[in-house]
Amino acid sequence: MVGLINAIPVANKDEYKNVGVYIEHRGDDIKRSSIEMIGIGKQLARKINEKLICIVIGDKVDGIAKEVGEYGCDIVLAAESPDLADYRTMPYAQIIGDYIAEYKPNIFLLAATRNGRDLASRIAVKERTGITADCTVLDVDENRTLLANRPTYGESTLAEILCRNHRPQMATARPGTFTPAEKEKDHKYEIVKKKVTVDKSMLGKQILKFVPKKATDLTAAKIVVAGGLGLGGPDGFKLLQELADLIGGAVGASRPPVDLGWITRDHQVGQTGQAVRPDLYIAVGISGKPQHIAGMKFSKVIVSINKDPNAEINKISDYIITEDYRKAVPALIDAIKNFGKQKVAEAQKA
Repeated sequence: MVGLINAIPVANKDEYKNVGVYIEHRGDDIKRSSIEMIGIGKQLARKINEKLICIVIGDKVDGIAKEVGEYGCDIVLAAESPDLADYRTMPYAQIIGDYIAEYKPNIFLLAATRNGRDLASRIAVKERTGITADCTVLDVDENRTLLANRPTYGESTLAEILCRNHRPQMATARPGTFTPAEKEKDHKYEIVKKKVTVDKSMLGKQILKFVPKKATDLTAAKIVVAGGLGLGGPDGFKLLQELADLIGGAVGASRPPVDLGWITRDHQVGQTGQAVRPDLYIAVGISGKPQHIAGMKFSKVIVSINKDPNAEINKISDYIITEDYRKAVPALIDAIKNFGKQKVAEAQKA
């Protein structure tokens, strides 16, 4: 937990009510991780009969604020300035800190993204409170105490961490862990918008433009084809990429191939990687260690391709192909291609 050394007990915890969530977006698109945070934030708030308050920061945020309200937020706090069009640490942290001082949320949540982690630690220090990072389970008890659970001891177990004497109770949550919120028809919400004047000294260096980094976002993929140590080397991922391209999927991996340098870390699925919830998860040569299963167990359909009939991942798989992947995957690729050709031929005859 961050900030405990300088933390001071809150005199009256009852002054702090409701659940706050910071919303990340790029332009007019809310990040999926923030929609997940709305989902868990709404769940916690309704469990203790309190409101969900979401914070949106940027330039021209009317559309984003409205969409956040439609997802079930009760109060949307929207801070707007041309200087806030792109993420900047100091002004964003200052604005959120000001909102916390004014609205006094009992719980405040952020997605554990790069920006979310950056903000969370600064806010916790500013508020002299504690924060539990990278949570995979969040709940609240009858005393409105946040029960923040995160992997520990080499990702082998979950530790439950409480922040009993400080407010707000803060946590960041691992993207892909929680179910995204769904829009609620006829949900009533309030948007509180204010124009913000940003202290230019807080902007630091002038940024001419942001160049998006090319990275694999598995959390948005409907299909994931993931490989493990059973692939035997980096060439196995070329075969998985061919299959993924054919069915409109993305390539993932368990931790061992990443540690061995067979594939980059942004493809890693598991407790120390990305958590995914695709419609279809094809696990190729993956034994099924608990750390990996934790990151993909909520997939709608799981297919295991493994020559070991006793592989642990088979226990949670809907379909099991007990075969060497060097035979099974090419056969699957050929079958899909032939099926596609058949459908084209039928369409041409019709």
